Amino acid sequence: MSHEKTIEVELNHQQPEPKKRRTQNPIIILLGILFLAAAMTYFVDSGSYQREGRLVVPDSFGLVEKDVSFSSLFATDHADLSDETAQPVSFIGVLLSIPEGLERSAGLIFMVLTIGGMFGIIKQTGAIDVGLERLLSLVKGNVYVLVPGLMIIFSAGSTFLGLASEYLLIIPVMVAMVNRMGMSNIMGLAIVTVAVKIGYIASVTNPLPLTIAQPLLGLPIFSGLGFRFAAYLVYLAAGIAFMLWVIKRSGYNNDVSLDISGDKLTWRQSAMLWILVIGIAFLVYASSTWQWKHEALTAYYIFLCILLTAFSGLGPNAAADAFVAGMKKILMATFLIGVATAVSVVLQQGRILDTIVYNLTSMIGDGGPAIAASGMFFSQLMLDFLIPSTSGQAAVSMPILGPIGQITGVSSQTTVLAFLFGNSVTNMLTPTSGTLLAYLATAQVSWGHWAKFILPLWAAFIVISLVLLNVAVAIGY
Repeated sequence: MSHEKTIEVELNHQQPEPKKRRTQNPIIILLGILFLAAAMTYFVDSGSYQREGRLVVPDSFGLVEKDVSFSSLFATDHADLSDETAQPVSFIGVLLSIPEGLERSAGLIFMVLTIGGMFGIIKQTGAIDVGLERLLSLVKGNVYVLVPGLMIIFSAGSTFLGLASEYLLIIPVMVAMVNRMGMSNIMGLAIVTVAVKIGYIASVTNPLPLTIAQPLLGLPIFSGLGFRFAAYLVYLAAGIAFMLWVIKRSGYNNDVSLDISGDKLTWRQSAMLWILVIGIAFLVYASSTWQWKHEALTAYYIFLCILLTAFSGLGPNAAADAFVAGMKKILMATFLIGVATAVSVVLQQGRILDTIVYNLTSMIGDGGPAIAASGMFFSQLMLDFLIPSTSGQAAVSMPILGPIGQITGVSSQTTVLAFLFGNSVTNMLTPTSGTLLAYLATAQVSWGHWAKFILPLWAAFIVISLVLLNVAVAIGY
């Protein structure tokens, strides 16, 4: 027996423990994309469209003379270039684009930091943990009821009102909820993110893309909503099915339904949760009524921080420490938002963004309305990596896609539909989207982990989009 034990020990000693796979740091991924964009400014022709304000003038694209030489790699200034000349982005220019990207994204960055600090205060009091335990007890821990209900509410806010950044407040609550049920942060993130992206894909009455895209093609704002609502139901069913499948596969803990006699909410915790609920409700109203931007939203969150601190019972110093601790958890991710914005800075400085747009739209071809509509979808799918802003992409691409649709027999409504589908499907995982990075930062989930998680649904949504576009063409939508 002793001899057998000796052999067993030797065998165990010879078998090294498996190494944990280390995921790629998102900073490395984004820096790689940034330098790739800079390299493209050397190999892609520079060009530009004429513009009337933000809008592109169709059929006005022209190439711009560009000096590509070894000295360009070390150039320090693009300010002296005229409208008729361009220059590749130098190594120094790439480095300068990062602080410029941080400056352009300052509003979003400060808003994300403030939200992190605010939830640091709430978490310090234990209000979220106890409140979620009460909520889960009410639904008896049945995640198959809770998750679809939440996704319907969140997606409705996006597809009818255009809510997106407003849901940053919700993500920490969802993360805490799924943690309480034994699931990872990414599940809480997905409940919100998948629902929001579904809402934007359909955009039944979403004012952000429709108020720009439809008037550019001569359509009444919000017209054609019947088909978009049907599409919304299809995407929502697919998204909920995906989430429930993932939950069933990974498993969850529903023992919280048995913990009815746990800790009660104190009056301070109840007051803080009510402040949070009422604060979110007013935020939805105010942002849609007065069109609040990042600066106004950040000021509102600061006001909520002060109000929550007054009811927390923590005291000024303890509340300030909790606020700073909350910000620290998402500090690195806010830097990623600036690097993502730097990609668009580089493309603009090298003046190749319009060239890419022109080449993408030239690929659509004239193989019939169905082929053209699918080509529009794929052009928007790829363009979204470069212009993740929904309204910005509408201003750039719709004046170009409109005439193409007329030539190829694609109706104006279907052209808008192709834009909506392509823009929003890619936005589910593009690493250059500031809003997605803000979501990831708030949930403390890496982009690589999220991309691996969402890829099956992303592929499914591409297939669904192509089917719906063909249906739209077939029925003359």
